[in-house]
Amino acid sequence: MVILPIDSGRYGTKEMRDIFDDKKKIDYQLEIEGVVAKSQAAIGIIPKDVANSILRAAISGKITPKKVSKLEKKSDHDTAALVEALSKICIPKAKPWIHYGLTSNDLVDTSNSMQMRDALSIIESKVGRLAVILAKLAVKYENMPAVGRTHGQHTSIISFGLKFANWALEMAKHLERIKESEKRILICKTLGVVGTGSLMGSKALEVQKRVAKILSLYPAEVATQVVPRERYAEYVFYMALIGSTLEKIAVEIRNLQRTEIGEVQEPFKKGQMGSSAVPVKRNPIKSERVTSLSKILRSQINISFENIPLWHERDLSNSANERFTLPMSSILLDEMLESMIKILSDLHVSKKAIEKNLKMTKGQIFAEFVLAALIKKSIPRMKAYRVIQQVAFAASDSDMEFIEALKKNRFISSHLTSKEINRIFVPSNHLGASISIINNVYKLVQKARKSLS
Repeated sequence: MVILPIDSGRYGTKEMRDIFDDKKKIDYQLEIEGVVAKSQAAIGIIPKDVANSILRAAISGKITPKKVSKLEKKSDHDTAALVEALSKICIPKAKPWIHYGLTSNDLVDTSNSMQMRDALSIIESKVGRLAVILAKLAVKYENMPAVGRTHGQHTSIISFGLKFANWALEMAKHLERIKESEKRILICKTLGVVGTGSLMGSKALEVQKRVAKILSLYPAEVATQVVPRERYAEYVFYMALIGSTLEKIAVEIRNLQRTEIGEVQEPFKKGQMGSSAVPVKRNPIKSERVTSLSKILRSQINISFENIPLWHERDLSNSANERFTLPMSSILLDEMLESMIKILSDLHVSKKAIEKNLKMTKGQIFAEFVLAALIKKSIPRMKAYRVIQQVAFAASDSDMEFIEALKKNRFISSHLTSKEINRIFVPSNHLGASISIINNVYKLVQKARKSLS
């Protein structure tokens, strides 16, 4: 019986879920055992034929989760069960040297790093893809004037493309953050019981360096029995940070899809039902899903930070919850990225609704530019501000077009001609540096994407 929806396959791609599958975890740990033996033999710690036997057995595929689980029931220790299973299929001469100089968390922490390594590869690819999609949307809509809102109120003119450019650049910055953090997060640790490399002595660091290189990880500079949990906290934090950006996008899409705004609409496939009761509904369910999952993703941060202070060289107070935090953070973010890629790849943008909303306040959205025009006529800012405010409020009360109210005002008409006022009320005149900003973002995104190659 499946209890968690994450286990049923409801969330995350198979590619991501497979990284955290029981069999894959065992395969990672067996690979570590084999690579450690190979590295130890290369510098004369153990015989080469012994190392070859351990390596062959480790990658043979004969050790299954079922076999390890059966042994674990007796030993009540998952790593000991894995080592015992490996021992059963090695040549007799190799048995004493299996897991030599290692401790359980050398396998656990290094395999965690291998999982995070492979998860980040998937996440980086999708973040890069999403950045490009957003950058292209920014360019597509760079010349489209739209309502800019602050505090939920119409405030001024914005290029509709600038919304996408903002998001695109943050996705590119997430790529930078991930790449820069990998050297801190993807740690290989093979230094034994309390981090001294005691059984391998002066050769311990060389073994770890070799193992790290083969596994595409970074050797631990120092550790106790475990890799410092600051590293895991950083990983989970970055997953949640990316997730929060995705939620920011989702919240904007949900707001813009509201009936009274209607500027965008999520893809709605043929046969899809928006409501079991109301046939006309087209709900932004994918964006709402992103918002919902972001909450549980952020909740993993607190747990990860709680794991940083452990007793002495280690205790087990982190162990059980990390079986949740690392897979859940990775799989939930994978699901959110998949959802947002689908949303934005086929997002419907309503030019008609955007133009309608620009006119909703009967021209009051141009107030900023009227103020600027008066300032350029040497009118003190606060004097101009108060006059415009009075005209605007009176126009609202009488349901009058703002442009007509301005022209009728003696003070304003004495400083601005009708032609000057008319020129202010052209939306396309007020995009400022938007196009340059968007084009700069597009270049930055392309550069960030290329860095993944």
